[in-house]
Amino acid sequence: MFDLIHNDYTKIFILIIRKEHFIMEIKSVGVIGAGVMGTGVAQNFSQAGFKVILLDINADILIRAEGKINRDLRLYQMFHRDIKIDSSEVLERICFTKDYNLLKDVDFVVENVFENLTVKETAYEKLNTICSNDCIIAANTSCIPITRIAALTDHPDKVIGIHFMNPVPMKKTVEVIRGYHTTDKTVEITEKLLKRIGKDSIIVNDLPGFVSNRLSHLFMNEAAFVVQDGVATPRQVDEIFKKCYEHKMGPLATADLIGLDTVVNSLDILFDNYKDPKFKCCPLLRKMVHAGLLGRKTKEGFFKYYKGMDE
Repeated sequence: MFDLIHNDYTKIFILIIRKEHFIMEIKSVGVIGAGVMGTGVAQNFSQAGFKVILLDINADILIRAEGKINRDLRLYQMFHRDIKIDSSEVLERICFTKDYNLLKDVDFVVENVFENLTVKETAYEKLNTICSNDCIIAANTSCIPITRIAALTDHPDKVIGIHFMNPVPMKKTVEVIRGYHTTDKTVEITEKLLKRIGKDSIIVNDLPGFVSNRLSHLFMNEAAFVVQDGVATPRQVDEIFKKCYEHKMGPLATADLIGLDTVVNSLDILFDNYKDPKFKCCPLLRKMVHAGLLGRKTKEGFFKYYKGMDE
């Protein structure tokens, strides 16, 4: 009698394990937004062997994304000849599309829409009606609270934040943000998925800016004030932090890499959420954005750039 009961419980336990394994087996990933971050995310997942649907509403941006991935893979191969990468295979695993309906069968979505809640609402309205109830949605946001984003969905327990760093394929660690309703299972699946694409996770709780941008944007903003006040030149500011503190990049070169328009937008979000004057954007930063000096993306910000190197 004991053996019969024992065997029945063993079968149930095996079934539970199989079910859990099935739930955590992510095979296809949707990536919304084919800008710099979304393109890097799509490339990273594809290189790890996942089928990827890279979606953007702009066909020209999708064309540029495909070209960028191809160039980046070839460049990576030049500097890492010991690692074999077939760029054609990586690109074949990525479907470049404008059609949201292709996301209906994906297991995991990474949303990289512009850092504006109104713009994001449109994307999440579509995800709500198209994606399956089991699909996990990761918001790749730098400042907007995950709990606020999750409120746009019917399944807030399946929403989590992943703050990828730029350039995505080269960075080994990501900031993962647990929203108010995010379940342990969602965190576990996300952490294991990130491990499969070669990334470690640092899991933090949800408030605007989280850890990385809540601190780094104060740093970059104050560096801009130092330049505006004539205390030092941009190069002097960055040299102090590289040579005295051994930072790999100075705060102003980091701002140029992120994009000064993105930095200004993030500061505005932080100020709107906290109402703390320490997050008020430096006038010089806003002036540079109005002048079209956005950093690396326009070849000029606090520094001038030629072929990716500051002059």
